[in-house]
Amino acid sequence: METVFQAQISYNQFLSDAGAPLQALPEWAGKPDILVRYYRNMVQLRQLDNKIIALQRTGQMGTYASLLGAEAIEVVLGELMLSDDVLVPYYRNHGLQMLRGLPLEDMLSYWGGDERGSASATMAEDFPNAVPIATQALHAAGVATAIRIRGEKRAVVTVCGDGATSKGDFLEALNVAGAWQLPVVFVVNNNQWAISVPRSLQSAAATLAQKAIGAGIRGEQVDGNDVIALHESVTEALKHAREGKGPTLIEAISYRLSDHTTADDATRYRSNEELKAAWEREPIKRLQTFLHAQGWWDEVQETAWQKEVAQIIQQGLDSFLQRPPQPVEDLIDYLYAELPDALKEQRERLIRNAQPGGNHHE
Repeated sequence: METVFQAQISYNQFLSDAGAPLQALPEWAGKPDILVRYYRNMVQLRQLDNKIIALQRTGQMGTYASLLGAEAIEVVLGELMLSDDVLVPYYRNHGLQMLRGLPLEDMLSYWGGDERGSASATMAEDFPNAVPIATQALHAAGVATAIRIRGEKRAVVTVCGDGATSKGDFLEALNVAGAWQLPVVFVVNNNQWAISVPRSLQSAAATLAQKAIGAGIRGEQVDGNDVIALHESVTEALKHAREGKGPTLIEAISYRLSDHTTADDATRYRSNEELKAAWEREPIKRLQTFLHAQGWWDEVQETAWQKEVAQIIQQGLDSFLQRPPQPVEDLIDYLYAELPDALKEQRERLIRNAQPGGNHHE
């Protein structure tokens, strides 16, 4: 019998769970600038995450999908994507969206049930959140197709969870990306839980990254709690895409430290021992330990930054809470490119009834 094809999946990690170097670091990591920025951004995202959950618990926010544990993935993608790259996100990418310029007020509006948060002018060509599982992978392939046809040196980035890799949409997107050599980077946030389904039951494959093999594209696994490893993997994948060398699948190993959403109770299916062990690997403490060891961060800087972040978040929250309600005609205005006659009368009636003293029984 003849072997006609063999493949392997590499795993990329530079910092141990305790924040100690495991191998020689890249040259850029020998200076504090980028790593301190990664740390500051992760701290801001975590504090914001805690604030939003508190708002939801007090009825001031809708159901919310926490990004707790995925901060490293968010900040690295936010740092390395260029302004003319295109982000096709899923519902746990709001930190990344903010790092790409989405105002905090708009992000909060979306999670508060106001769709104006999905239409911020700052989003440029980035897509709004995708809640259906894995559909965004096909959207990303479509955008990447247009970019390839135009001959533009841009990259498309789309993110999904581990559960999404079992969907046909995801596999179809991988296949067409490989067949057409599209400039797209697929990032799988393998946080070990697709709601209540553990990674061990999600797929019999040893890695999710190896799903790239069947599509004929680059695939690798990276420690999703290690910003240095992520930086290296994402840099290479984006370079590959922009240079017209095709797509990459990055499986970032992380852990969902929160419930699936604020409508979930993970204690029903996940042990406290597993969660406690995951907290020992989380990205913020790991990088903080490394920065302290290098003399690039200390308690004085930490206290000052935590205070500044709290002020930034409060300002955005105040703007969100003071935002005027959506116009009632928004219920109709975005259904059709040209409003049918049958809806014009309904639209006028909605507006009349919304006015003070309007006939609400009309």
